[in-house]
Amino acid sequence: MSTLPTIQTFEEAYQRLSEIVDQLERGALSLDESVSLYERGRALIAFCEAKLNAAELRIQKINSPNDASAAPDSDALPF
Repeated sequence: MSTLPTIQTFEEAYQRLSEIVDQLERGALSLDESVSLYERGRALIAFCEAKLNAAELRIQKINSPNDASAAPDSDALPF
């Protein structure tokens, strides 16, 4: 088994995780290969969860009614 390339984005991690699931579901791997892929899959899941949590925090910050900078100015657009 080759090592995983450095994953930089949620989309890359999700795609790789999907590939791992497909490989595991085919059932053509040895036990050691399956366990190794499972470990990589768990690491990818943790990476995806961290990215999703960070995105959720950003959205919460944007939507926070207590944040004066999040309140739109009626005379100006934020973009």
